[in-house]
Amino acid sequence: MQQFNNSLTGNVLYKQAVYFFTACMFFTRLPVPTIPYSLPILQKSARYFSWVGVVVGLVAAVTYFLLQHYVSISLSIVVSTISTILLTGAFHEDGWADSCDAFGGGYTPEKILVIMKDSRLGTYGVIGLIGMLSTKFLLLTELSTKLVPWQVAASMLYAHSISRLCAVGVMQLLTYVQDIDTSKVKPLANRKLYAYEWAVALLPLLLGTYFLPTAYVLTVFPCCVTVLLCAWYFKRKIGGYTGDCLGATQQVTECVCYITNLVLWSYI
Repeated sequence: MQQFNNSLTGNVLYKQAVYFFTACMFFTRLPVPTIPYSLPILQKSARYFSWVGVVVGLVAAVTYFLLQHYVSISLSIVVSTISTILLTGAFHEDGWADSCDAFGGGYTPEKILVIMKDSRLGTYGVIGLIGMLSTKFLLLTELSTKLVPWQVAASMLYAHSISRLCAVGVMQLLTYVQDIDTSKVKPLANRKLYAYEWAVALLPLLLGTYFLPTAYVLTVFPCCVTVLLCAWYFKRKIGGYTGDCLGATQQVTECVCYITNLVLWSYI
């Protein structure tokens, strides 16, 4: 892979590119240029989580939009969903499944955290995955009956971006509670974003506000409510958040985006 020109080191744009590619490397299986890596860089890459959502959302949207010309809507949605799972390595789906197992089978904070660390998938996790994937499929199918293809594709793009921003929101509201020495999100734990980093993180949302219809923009409000509810639930159950909680938040808020779009487009 092509290495960045070292003469750019220290340049603001170069640093931002490093942070972005670090976020891509952390959340996806996309090949990235050879870049410097350190724990502080990974921490600062949180500002680009919503941008990674744009990348994942673009893959989902383009796959759906192209396929629906040649195959059924249902098959287009399934292949689109599979494409995002392959792209991310089921990163967030794994967090959702582990959260279902932990919160479904654990009755104390200690037991919940122990179950979360277990790499095996239990009954709650299997049922949760089936339920989540089925819900996404049904919501997108319903949206496809009410919207033209480009609007459905735009919904996918917007949902993937804002849902990853919502996961960052949970990080800002709570403290990390799992064994930090063994966690895959150890470098990100308890790292709060500065105001200018939030500006970067919110930029995809602001662009969406400018280019997309009002029905998409209004998904922000139920997503914010969902973030607060998730944070409240995690705080009550385990006193904070884990990496799996962030994955669960992303999956839930993605569905909330689709539900909101469906309701709004039904009455606009």
